[in-house]
Amino acid sequence: MSGGLRIRAVAATHPGLKRRINEDRYCTREELGLWAVADGMGGHAHGDWASNAVVQALESIDLPADFQAATQTVADAIHSANRRIWNEAQRRTQQMGSTVVALIVRTGCFAALWVGDSRIYVLREGTLHPLTRDHSQVQEMVDRGLITADEARHHPRGHVLARAVGVGARLAVDVVTDEALPGDLFLLCSDGLTGTVDEAGIARIMAGADRQAALDALIAGALEAGAPDNVTAVLVGVQETTQLNVGGAQW
Repeated sequence: MSGGLRIRAVAATHPGLKRRINEDRYCTREELGLWAVADGMGGHAHGDWASNAVVQALESIDLPADFQAATQTVADAIHSANRRIWNEAQRRTQQMGSTVVALIVRTGCFAALWVGDSRIYVLREGTLHPLTRDHSQVQEMVDRGLITADEARHHPRGHVLARAVGVGARLAVDVVTDEALPGDLFLLCSDGLTGTVDEAGIARIMAGADRQAALDALIAGALEAGAPDNVTAVLVGVQETTQLNVGGAQW
C-alpha cells in the first residue's frame, strides 16, 4: 500500500536504565505504509495503558488508497484514542495521557501526524530535518524568545507537555505532508532518545549504511548517556521512487 515505493523499516524499544515500566509503544504496519510511536505520560497514572490505547487505535484501522483520506483516517484514530483515554481517566478519576507520532508513506507522499513531544525526522541527502515541533512548555518558551533551544534541552520543565492525547475532551492533531524522495530515511522516536542524543549525533548515526546497525546505535547512544527515560525508535527507509514543500495543518 506504499504506492510502488520499496520501504524497509526497523524498530526497537528499551525501558532505559531508571524506569521499571516501559510506557513507550510502537506500531509498524508496513503493509499499509503506517508507523507510529506513543509515549505514555510517565508522571501520570497508567501511562502504559494510555500509550497502549493509542497504538491499539492505529492497529485497528484500515487505510483507503487515497492519500488525503488515509491521513484523515489516521487523525480520526488518534481522536478516537483521545476520547477513550479521556473517558477512562474520568472513570478512574486519575489523569493519564500519551504522546503520538505517526508516519504514512503512500503513492510518493508522506504525512507526519503528532501530538506531544515525540518526534519525526527525515534524513535527506545527508541533512537531518525535523518534521514535528514539540507541544511542550519549553518549546513555547523558545518560540516566544524567552530561552534558547540549547537552554530548552536542559530546562527543568522540559518534559511538561502543552498538549497530549487523553488529557482533555478535545484535541488538535498537527499534520505535515510532503513528497517522499528515494533515499529518505525517517526516524520516529520518543523523547527518551532526543533527551539523551543530540540532533548532530542522531544525524551521524542515521547516515550509516545499515539501518539495523543505525537503530542499534541510537538505542545504545541513549543507554550510554544514562537513559533516564524509556527509549523507542523506528527507522523507515524509502528505497525507491518518489520529490519538500511542507504544508502544515490541524485535523
